[in-house]
Amino acid sequence: MTERRTSRWTLAARACATASILAGHLIAALPGLATRRGRARLAGRVPRLLTALGPFFVKAGQLVSTRRDLLPAHWCDALGALADDVRPPGRAAVARTLAEAGLTHAYAEFDWEPVACGSIASVHRARLADGGEVAVKVQRHGIRPVLEADLRLALAGARAGRVLPGMRDLPAEEMIGQLGGAVLRQLDFTAEREALHLLRANLAGHTELRIPAPVDGLSGPTVLTMEFVPGLARFRPLGMTPERRREVVRDVLRAVYRMLFVDGLVHCDLHPGNLCLDADGQVVVLDAGFVVELPDAVRRSFAGFFLNMAQGNGPKCADIVLDSAARLPAELDREGFRTAVTALVDEAFGALSKDFELAAFAPRLFQLQRDFGVFAAAEFAFPLLSLLVLEGMIKEFDSEVDFQAEAVPVLMASFAKDVQVDAARGGQR
Repeated sequence: MTERRTSRWTLAARACATASILAGHLIAALPGLATRRGRARLAGRVPRLLTALGPFFVKAGQLVSTRRDLLPAHWCDALGALADDVRPPGRAAVARTLAEAGLTHAYAEFDWEPVACGSIASVHRARLADGGEVAVKVQRHGIRPVLEADLRLALAGARAGRVLPGMRDLPAEEMIGQLGGAVLRQLDFTAEREALHLLRANLAGHTELRIPAPVDGLSGPTVLTMEFVPGLARFRPLGMTPERRREVVRDVLRAVYRMLFVDGLVHCDLHPGNLCLDADGQVVVLDAGFVVELPDAVRRSFAGFFLNMAQGNGPKCADIVLDSAARLPAELDREGFRTAVTALVDEAFGALSKDFELAAFAPRLFQLQRDFGVFAAAEFAFPLLSLLVLEGMIKEFDSEVDFQAEAVPVLMASFAKDVQVDAARGGQR
């Protein structure tokens, strides 16, 4: 009863705070809505609004900024500017989370000043009794009820927004539900620990990427202890020979393609803050909070889309997009969509493989989806959009990298594996 009452109070408090913030921003924006230029500037105001609303809305905005299949580019660009600009938690709050996790005396030394800080957690350097250095990710105390309340409010807002003409055809509730689920999953550090174990196991022997190992005895739902990687630097090719640049690029691509096409466990947050280089120039992957496990059918569809795109089979690509969609309009012009996607794939296939750019192809595909009312499933969209973020960083390392050529061997291995699995299942019937 106490927990339910607390939840109700949290929801009521968040509702009042949210209403007050929305009212203030609406009043400030109203004068500009009367002009076309003012309405065009509305997207620029949204990041400030979401930042004022709090961490759930910031996280949701960051995620939705990648959904160029749903929103116009200028809205995605504006939302992409969102950052976790938050104050580090106080020592007392961090100590309380450690105490509730039973880890108050787990560390011989603990640096209360975080080395990294976000809206959901802070990361601290610590030392174990045996002298080993570790990184300790500590969830902000009391953040879960706040995020859960904000999700309920966002869903209520999406339902209320159905009355607006521009919102009627947008699957706002599904989108908020998917985004909210992705945000809340980042609160489960036990799941993140398991994701780290699985990523390390899946990629071992296939790549030289370094993924920090979790310390199981010192991890739980709100605290995650991992090996500490010193001397981390941004993912940039400064000082590397051309040969080393090519090695790094191909290593990253092998890892990402294996996640996407073979294992189906995908790190969807490989932005510059989570893809780093250690002191020896080895690639380090951080923060497994946003790892998506693709359903087997989606993984196969994703692999099939890329293989057919590399082979210039536009009609099959269109069919895969339609078959994997979260929602299709009742009056979908299926043949028109297949014709448009085929033309797009034919154009991309006509270019040299090394000149293919996903950043040029994907926005046009997303525009076609919007034009025909085809809304992609999050499981299909998030991995594709994570590739867009990665592509820009990869191009800085090696502008000549052939994305398709690197993908095809992994795709063929994926299909060979699936054939074996299907044959084994058939033999057991």
